[in-house]
Amino acid sequence: MTRTLFREDAALREAPAQVLASGPEGVVLDATIFYAQAGGQPGDTGWLAWDGGEMAVANTIKGEGETILHLPAEGAALPPIGASLTGRLDWPRRHRHMRMHTAMHLLCSLITGAGVTGGQIGGERSRLDFDLAEPPTKEFLTEGLNALIAADHPITTSWITTEELDANPSLVRTLSVQPPRTGGKIRLVRIGTGETPVDLQPCGGTHVASTAEIGRVVVTKLENKGKQNRRVYLVLEDRDAQRRFHGMAG
Repeated sequence: MTRTLFREDAALREAPAQVLASGPEGVVLDATIFYAQAGGQPGDTGWLAWDGGEMAVANTIKGEGETILHLPAEGAALPPIGASLTGRLDWPRRHRHMRMHTAMHLLCSLITGAGVTGGQIGGERSRLDFDLAEPPTKEFLTEGLNALIAADHPITTSWITTEELDANPSLVRTLSVQPPRTGGKIRLVRIGTGETPVDLQPCGGTHVASTAEIGRVVVTKLENKGKQNRRVYLVLEDRDAQRRFHGMAG
């Protein structure tokens, strides 16, 4: 089993770990900050550095059981089994995914009563598909998203049991994918506080700490993908603010 440090603290950029398995099919660590590709969020990239060597991580995916595989870039050296190393993320790439992922949860909060039929997170552009006959306008969604972002709502996580989720099926917005059930528990991501948060739904992905960290977003396109399927595209716009954020945080 790989301890998922990214679920404990999504802001970690590097962390120590020990190599449990190592081969061309991937490297397994006892703990990792690298998010494994799932739920429309890409796997993380970065580096594993040990005494005498370094491996570029080309992608991160789920392995057998509760393990996570760090896939080596072509021609990269592999760390020896048992070695102590430091994992370092390609943080700007991961942070873009975190900003996008949280923005997509905000988008769900604006399109109430419609299930999510698909989605994909990208650094430059992301999309969500809704079981919906007629979506709101691009202008309405852009204005609503940026109002929620500017309000600086905190993002927190908690855990419930599978029984609690089964008793509250409305928490699940996705129609085709069920939330990950880790050891009989489901992780909830909450945006906002109080009895009626902005958004509350199961999610295994990584998110920013507050909505203000997202920066300005724009809904650029609405597509008709079928009788009851509407696709919404959004992009990150405020790049100068994010460069300042990385400079201060670094």
